[in-house]
Amino acid sequence: MTALEPPCWSPDTGGGRTRIPQEVRPGVPSRALRVRAAGGWERFMRRFADEQPGQEDEA
Repeated sequence: MTALEPPCWSPDTGGGRTRIPQEVRPGVPSRALRVRAAGGWERFMRRFADEQPGQEDEA
């Protein structure tokens, strides 16, 4: 290797630690998408509950 060449790096030589990619099945949403959707659903339900007149008085 000369001074002008960048050092070679291989992803398999990271000190013995290897990252195993998760299997992604077709049609299954990612965890990030599921978390984002759950947050949106909670906001929707709170907004819906706020718009209902008289629901708290019946209980």
